[in-house]
Amino acid sequence: MTQPTHTHREGGGKFAELQQHQGTGPLEGQWIVIFHDLKEGFEMATTQADWVQNWREVSPDDCTVCMGTGYDHIKNNKEMPCGGCYGLGKVMETGESPKEMWELATVASGIIQRHQAELHQLRQVANNPAVQALIEQQRQQAMSDSVARQEREWRDGKGHGPGGQRYTGD
Repeated sequence: MTQPTHTHREGGGKFAELQQHQGTGPLEGQWIVIFHDLKEGFEMATTQADWVQNWREVSPDDCTVCMGTGYDHIKNNKEMPCGGCYGLGKVMETGESPKEMWELATVASGIIQRHQAELHQLRQVANNPAVQALIEQQRQQAMSDSVARQEREWRDGKGHGPGGQRYTGD
């Protein structure tokens, strides 16, 4: 059996990417992704934009039962955790499911460390003066757009002047 390389972001499942190539005919100018549905046993195709948006690559430490989602797709019950990874979505670096409490704690610690590293990187980006200036510029633009919209609504609203218009000038 072929190993899964991707899983659907919402529906789960196991898929193996086979190839990518340029589209022809009505799909001229688009990249086409050919993939194999390992559960159903047939090949399908989609555009590369759809592939990137709706499928994600399977990490080596993703649980092989739930493919990293944390719930078992076989039972399709999102309320109950996966039995292979106890709802974490990840397994040990060896690819085996944790068997005891300490192995589970090691997996959870790895998840926490990766999230802390990612958060640290995001904070460094956010603290960049250029990023702060861009955020302030967008905030100012949003405020001025809001004031302009409110002013326009007020001018177009019902008033006491001729024809129900507001007196807005001399």
